[in-house]
Amino acid sequence: MTKVYRVFATAFLFLSILNTVTSQEKNEKEKDSADTSSLKKYSELLKEGTLKEGLFSVLKVKNDYYFEIPDSLFGREFLIVNKISRVPLQLNEAGLNKGMEFENKVITFQKDTLLGKVWVRTSVPMVTSPEHDAITLSVHNNFSSSILEAFDIKSRNEEKSSFLIKVNKVFDGKEKSFNDVFSNTGLGGAAKPALSYIEAVKTFPGNIMVKSELTTSISEGGAGLPVTIGVACNIVLLPESPMEPRFMDKRIGYFTKKRWYFNDEQHAMKERELITRWRLEPRPEDQARYLRGELVEPRQPIVFYIDPATPEKWRSYIRQGVLDWQEAFEQAGFKNAVIAKEPTEQEPDFDIDDVRYSVITYAASPKSNAMGPSVVDPRSGEILEADIIWWHNVMTSLHSWMRVQTGAIDSKARKNVFDDKHMGEAVRFVSSHEVGHTFGLKHNMGASYAFEVDSLRSPTFTTRMGGTAPSIMDYARYNYVAQPGDGVTAITPRIGIYDKYAIQWGYTWYPSKDKETAKLKKLVEAHTDDPLYFYGEQQSYKNVVDPRSQSEDLGNDAVKAGRYGIENLKRVLDNVVRWTYEEGDTYYRTGKLYMAVIGQWQLYNNHVLNNVGGIYLNNTVHGDHKTSYVPVPYTKQEAAVKYLNEQVFTLPEWLFVNDVLTRTYPLKDSPLGPYEYSPYTMARELQYDVFYNLFRDDRLLRLLEAAVYSDKKTFGVDDLFRSTRDHVFAGTMKGKSLSTFERMAQKNYVDVLIVDLLKLFEKTSKKSLQIPASLQLPTLCNQVVNSETAVRNINYTSIKRVSEVTSVKKGELYTLLQLLQKKKNKGDRTTRMHYLDLMGRIEEAINN
Repeated sequence: MTKVYRVFATAFLFLSILNTVTSQEKNEKEKDSADTSSLKKYSELLKEGTLKEGLFSVLKVKNDYYFEIPDSLFGREFLIVNKISRVPLQLNEAGLNKGMEFENKVITFQKDTLLGKVWVRTSVPMVTSPEHDAITLSVHNNFSSSILEAFDIKSRNEEKSSFLIKVNKVFDGKEKSFNDVFSNTGLGGAAKPALSYIEAVKTFPGNIMVKSELTTSISEGGAGLPVTIGVACNIVLLPESPMEPRFMDKRIGYFTKKRWYFNDEQHAMKERELITRWRLEPRPEDQARYLRGELVEPRQPIVFYIDPATPEKWRSYIRQGVLDWQEAFEQAGFKNAVIAKEPTEQEPDFDIDDVRYSVITYAASPKSNAMGPSVVDPRSGEILEADIIWWHNVMTSLHSWMRVQTGAIDSKARKNVFDDKHMGEAVRFVSSHEVGHTFGLKHNMGASYAFEVDSLRSPTFTTRMGGTAPSIMDYARYNYVAQPGDGVTAITPRIGIYDKYAIQWGYTWYPSKDKETAKLKKLVEAHTDDPLYFYGEQQSYKNVVDPRSQSEDLGNDAVKAGRYGIENLKRVLDNVVRWTYEEGDTYYRTGKLYMAVIGQWQLYNNHVLNNVGGIYLNNTVHGDHKTSYVPVPYTKQEAAVKYLNEQVFTLPEWLFVNDVLTRTYPLKDSPLGPYEYSPYTMARELQYDVFYNLFRDDRLLRLLEAAVYSDKKTFGVDDLFRSTRDHVFAGTMKGKSLSTFERMAQKNYVDVLIVDLLKLFEKTSKKSLQIPASLQLPTLCNQVVNSETAVRNINYTSIKRVSEVTSVKKGELYTLLQLLQKKKNKGDRTTRMHYLDLMGRIEEAINN
């Protein structure tokens, strides 16, 4: 009897929850009343205007726009996708261009005829619970939607059971609810309705697009500047049945969306991350063939359109960059999965701003970049549409990279202007990289570590492996390791082994979830020990912990790669004037190329530096018996410090004392024109930057911690200070007179320690440290590294007053003071004055 009672009680509970939830959903969908007598007759409105049928039929009466929403779409989820369609010069120059998304949100329309309203609600759909679980009631109450906007019901179409609302206010600048372009682009303020208007409204079976011109006034201490932005607001109907999600595996790099799961059986909420990917599925009639291993075409391929504004000579290269991914999708079982095309006359409705079209948008702009964002259904991770923004000036970055990285081995890369074929191959590379992002792939900065450095000098190896890394999603760039005479020609990154594997993992179709989970696990486990399949998370360039996963590096030995790279940089610098020669021209190009050489040298320095105190962060799971945190081996760290001593702390005179300086200083562009750096100033600042980064607290803490927890010989803080001191103060120890550059290195070393010591009690009265301004070297791809995109967030900080780091830095100053007191009367007068200066600085810092 008790058992029977429990069954009825459970059934009653389920019915109660179901009724409550159903009632809630019904209330959210509609609050109905039969009284429509106060509404304007639909037939009268129709006589006054013109009607376009689509997802919502759109009625235009003079300058007013009405959405006709059918009953069937109340309560359905829509995604608002806002894009830039036009910008004035001021915003273009700031990097805001056509095609860029600036705001997405999920909305539902709720009918309330009792109050004569249509409420628009917005929510963050990241919470899931089983329909009949008790906790679902709490989920509904604790993750409810918010009212975003309200419209008065103006009329009812009895025949189609639909309601009309006037929507002007959310598109013409009066309200920010659907489209807050000025806040979301950082301009602030609000649109001026008198200077803003709706330009056009288009409706299609799955979406509506409203184009507007919105104007504001920006004032920065002077007269107000009018700024008008063209925006396209797309309202997209989301699938009634979301795509089956695939969950993140941290050993493969996909962009993700967070999802929270609640159920009655839990002891705690479960958080998982859905990867973002397109819905690629075989047609029902092809599923059996697909499961037998035959290649089949997907039910819906991924189609990219080439912007008609793209210069014709680059279109084929951009298109080929897209189609290069076909082979990767074949590894996932699909043929012709990716299509790249130009719009034709058979597509009269084509509009770049329409979310039905994934477009590689070409932006006329001084900005030198490209990026590949996607529009994602947050409920499932399904990529609905993608927009690659291709800035015209990205070719200036490509030109600079190829010239400075491959000019020594490739005569085609030495010209002021490359021939179209050579530049076209570079355009193809960037196209492939950005398209990879639109498939959901993140940067894999660890891919290039799979290759032995000397293998990059082998024509056979580089041709067989397809360039510089196993993944085009790395920032591997061009082959700066290969030397003249090696005969290496495969110097451009290509889609590699890791990319094909990642697409296979993300896009292979499985008939059931259980089979999918098992197969995906097996696929990853089959490749975890192969370095060609290694995934290295992108890190902030300011805080690199794992030196295997760095931007712009090549090979598995930064010291060896840096030395090869420097030999090539010397060759480039020897030819800087000749390669940039233009009869009657200024030395602007020469100065720019000279700056690129210096920037590349500093890049190598940072690659090497990050091995000191580095930790290999392995993506481990239970059962694989791998070590999660492995200090960089002693010999690698020792070699890294030796490199820095030889290539940085002994300032390279080939780079900063040479014949080029009789013609031009290194220069970079600025808003005020070319900005020239005196070589001494630049040398001092860049050397200081390396010193400062080498002795950062978190780096020293990692060295100290490794000595505590590692059972192997580790490179320690004493090794670091001794190696650096013995080199920087070698002349002092021998009682020699010091050169200008030797004195510079000693001042930089001492100042880094002093500045840090003065921060011990946060002396805010002291001037804060000024790190040198960026060299503004070419970059690519706006994929931001932050806490939401990074898988690994590791804390290496300390309370400075009680940290061992403070003791060792202060101890090093005492050691230097004793050495200087002993040698203060050695050397020439300039050297002795230098010693007195350093002693005074150290004593003041210690006493304070």
